[in-house]
Amino acid sequence: MLQSMTGFGKASGTFSNKKITVEIKSLNSKNLDLFVRMPTIYRQNEIELRKLLGKRLDRGKVECNINVELIGDTTSQKLNEKLIGSYYQQLVAISDELNLPKENLLATLVKMPDVFATESEELDAEEWNFIVSILDQAITEHIAFRTAEGNLLAEEFAIRIGNIKSAFDEVPKYEKSRVDSIKARIENNLEEFVGISKIDKNRFEQELIYYLEKFDISEEKHRLENHLTYFIETLNKPVSQGKKLGFISQEIGREINTLGSKSYHAEMQKLVVGMKDELEKIKEQILNTL
Repeated sequence: MLQSMTGFGKASGTFSNKKITVEIKSLNSKNLDLFVRMPTIYRQNEIELRKLLGKRLDRGKVECNINVELIGDTTSQKLNEKLIGSYYQQLVAISDELNLPKENLLATLVKMPDVFATESEELDAEEWNFIVSILDQAITEHIAFRTAEGNLLAEEFAIRIGNIKSAFDEVPKYEKSRVDSIKARIENNLEEFVGISKIDKNRFEQELIYYLEKFDISEEKHRLENHLTYFIETLNKPVSQGKKLGFISQEIGREINTLGSKSYHAEMQKLVVGMKDELEKIKEQILNTL
């Protein structure tokens, strides 16, 4: 089952007086590139969190945000009353000395350094286990998003491969005229530059067979057909294999290019151009698969 590397997952829950929300976003990347944002109190467990994310998300540029919102009338921030009193006395003294108004002193005070003191907290195991459970839900949502996106990509890839196969099935219609055209071109060139009377027919037949073998596309057709079948088989595997699909698409491109270089036939070249166009559309999207 194909998965996209683009995804989003979100989960939240309430623990004690805290509403904890976990959001996970991801974009495509060759490797796992993790960025984690969380309150300072949880930093001690960041390595464990990264392992949990890496184990289930595998690859991608992943951003994980853990937000904590205090609910009710409880807060971890307290006013530093002694410091505020000291600031106030200094501000009043300056106001009296300079004859300045005192109406907005409170607004000034709350902007002064360190007027809010955060009470130190310790993370207990029960709270962290709750966060891990919320993280697990967010990862599950994220994977579901990736899977839904992957299903859409898989459908598109199957259509593109089908279009390549349809064009490929048209190739045999032009093979006889292609061979006749190559043979006629060689004969005309020989007659023009050497003269028909000077041609050794036995030697000519040998050389003609040699050149026709060089332009034979039987092996390319066989390999291309196998690669197209293998692509679909890999696409339908239960585990997403985006990297392998990328390698197979490269092999498909190699055989299509060889067909184009050996075609020497206008209609066949049109088919090759169409196949290349479909393959490029696959390659553009396959970079975003897991």
